[in-house]
Amino acid sequence: MSIINIHEAKTHLSRFVEQAAAGEEIIIAKAGKPMARLVPLLSKPSRRNLGMFKGKLNVPDDFDAPLSDEVIGLFENSVIEPPSENR
Repeated sequence: MSIINIHEAKTHLSRFVEQAAAGEEIIIAKAGKPMARLVPLLSKPSRRNLGMFKGKLNVPDDFDAPLSDEVIGLFENSVIEPPSENR
């Protein structure tokens, strides 16, 4: 992170924009008081490629079949406790 004054920012703006685009955070100050932050612009998320796993995954026919009473009991009767701090 760099802190620069407004005059320096105006004089070398293109250089500071390049530095910010490369990932550096730059704080612009006026009379020593931070006023603005120059940061890299987040890139747009890439488009999702639907169907990219087609033919690569095997989903069983009974994937969405109801759970057995035994498995449901394990979910409903389990006790979840935070880890002990004395361990």
